[in-house]
Amino acid sequence: MNKMNLGTSSLAVPQIAVGCMRIDALDSHELEAHLRFCLENELNFFDHADIYGQGICETNFGVALKSTGYKREDVILQSKCGIKPGTMYDLSKEHIVQSVDGILKRLDTEYLDILLLHRPDALVEPEEVAEAFDVLEKSGKVRHFGVSNHKPMQIELLKKYVQQDLIINQLQLSLPFSSMMASGMEVNMQTDGAVDRDGSVLDYCRLHDMTIQAWSPYQYGFFEGVFIGNRDKFPELNKELDEIAEKYAVTPTTIATAWILRHPAKIQVIAGSTNQQRIREIKQASNIHLTREEWYRLYMKSGHILP
Repeated sequence: MNKMNLGTSSLAVPQIAVGCMRIDALDSHELEAHLRFCLENELNFFDHADIYGQGICETNFGVALKSTGYKREDVILQSKCGIKPGTMYDLSKEHIVQSVDGILKRLDTEYLDILLLHRPDALVEPEEVAEAFDVLEKSGKVRHFGVSNHKPMQIELLKKYVQQDLIINQLQLSLPFSSMMASGMEVNMQTDGAVDRDGSVLDYCRLHDMTIQAWSPYQYGFFEGVFIGNRDKFPELNKELDEIAEKYAVTPTTIATAWILRHPAKIQVIAGSTNQQRIREIKQASNIHLTREEWYRLYMKSGHILP
């Protein structure tokens, strides 16, 4: 498994991170087996959020990790906070600090390797975020910080106050959901792809050495479904995935993953599968370097244009 450094840090991590949003569907034995399989396959980066399974995912993970016999230093733990589901977003100092205390208790650990602010809070007071980060860093509870689903100017506002480097921005990205790339190519055009929905976040992250973590890498829309194998909605894309997969003797899932990893932004993929065969397919992408022509063929078959 190829590794990469997160942002400006020296923290070396696998190109594929293990998403933990759905692990509450596993019983204790299945979850322990899942963690063992991931760790045996060099996948030691686990992405959580305090709202996944209403906290159950973190609690179950903490118990299962202890059962595997692996040590805390064998894994890299990331979690997110700031969402009160169906109610509001809250990036106040009090909520951030309390959220981390809850995360640590559920994961049964003394520290997080990385904390992300899950969503932008319209009422954010960046001075409070800075105070929270200082408290968490000085207490040893959080070692690195970042954001999720943030636009460049929202990040700039935070950076005006926080002392710590923001090393990650976790964003939705897949072949069909790649407007951050389309808007950079359909410049000065009256096309759907020309709409800048994110403030050139891809270029911003590259300029500021922030690692983009791609969530929902196999979904289209906002949790509308998986595009791989969906030949009704994506016939041309799936045909292209099949052809390129056959060339490399892998599966379409591997190629869809390799497409993201091919981008020079050095994006880390968050893979939320708990299926061992699917995880093997995703991991294989780390060793495949698509040609420029293959990358663009997949891009266009996803519905994008080249001006």
